[in-house]
Amino acid sequence: MNDERCDVVVIGAGLTGLAAALFAVRRGLDTVLVGRTGALGFASGLLDLLGVHPVGGHTPLEDPWQGITALRADQPQHPYALIDNPAIERALGTVLAFLAANGHPYITRPHRNQTVPTAVGTLKTTYALPCTMAPGAMALARRVPCLLVDFHGLKGYSARQIAATLAGVWPGLTPVRIAFPEAHGELLPERLARALDTVPAREKLVAAIGPHLGEAAAVGLPAVLGFYHSPAVVAELQQGLGVPVFEIPTMLPAVGGLRLRELFETALPAMGVRSLWQQWVDGARRLPDGRWRFSVAAPSGEQHFTARGAVLCSGRFFGKGLHADRHGIREPLFQLPVVQPPHRADWHHKDLLAPEGHPINRAGVAVDETFRPVDGRGRLVHDNLFAAGTLLAHQDWVRQKCGSGLAIATAYAAVRACAALI
Repeated sequence: MNDERCDVVVIGAGLTGLAAALFAVRRGLDTVLVGRTGALGFASGLLDLLGVHPVGGHTPLEDPWQGITALRADQPQHPYALIDNPAIERALGTVLAFLAANGHPYITRPHRNQTVPTAVGTLKTTYALPCTMAPGAMALARRVPCLLVDFHGLKGYSARQIAATLAGVWPGLTPVRIAFPEAHGELLPERLARALDTVPAREKLVAAIGPHLGEAAAVGLPAVLGFYHSPAVVAELQQGLGVPVFEIPTMLPAVGGLRLRELFETALPAMGVRSLWQQWVDGARRLPDGRWRFSVAAPSGEQHFTARGAVLCSGRFFGKGLHADRHGIREPLFQLPVVQPPHRADWHHKDLLAPEGHPINRAGVAVDETFRPVDGRGRLVHDNLFAAGTLLAHQDWVRQKCGSGLAIATAYAAVRACAALI
């Protein structure tokens, strides 16, 4: 049985926890990260900041920063209201620089959201695009003639459906279905992406697409263009075809999210983060001197960590950061107070598709201005426990289209406050 000491334990390894560990180690903190990264397989790889305000509005925000300023005025309890814009910019800048340094650069526009097509032919508003998807936003903005390619055997993605759905806003889309080089039967996105990390597969794909190019000024493909070397894969396809090539996010499992997962899993340990992947903290106890003692059930046996501070990034129900039953919603690890409707019958509106969303979506842990959990009267629960991400109350990240921005910004603010305390 191990018993190790550290400065901070980050609990949860979704995007919030990964960002928190990055910020912590950058501040010189001895950091332990414990959590499951599987949820990133459900992510597209796009990084939203704020796409909609107010919730229920039909017009996406052009300037997310102006939207955040309006959000602070309208919803002073929202987590964004606890962070100023310069801090959010620093947080995003740190993560984007980290991704670029590890071979996965993102593209942003100054104070502007971007719009990309999705696998079902809808339009998605986001802030930061992987460089492999950015040419798609440009092609859409200019409405250039475009060839959309999909593959026999790839489920959940239809170039024909995308073209038909977008015909009214993007004419000149031509769909084609081809055979993926040397692949048969049902195709899995991750396997296709890994195959295209090899030069022969890329050369064969260029040869397969070329005869269908026609007058197209760009080519859109599902997001399977390489796993570890996707920018190089896109560049080589563009050179071979002679037109811009871009990815369109796929249905789950999404290669865009899996790329992020493997990048963080490789880079953070190299930076000094002690990472317990796919594990979970199953016990937390506060010692008489104020430090935390955590137990982690690992395959090699139970491990213990004594930390001066902790950042809780456990997510909502899917990530097991919140648990709901007939008696209410609770936070299971620290038994923190949870902001929630007073009665279970008030969790949902009668209208399933209510444009303002359901009250349960805004349930979560309330925090003070330093992201430390508080009770219903605003009283501090623990002075060295911090919380970040979608676990937090008074936000509806799905409808506000702010999941990644919320994760990164609140992780930054929580780690900043934790470092100051330590």
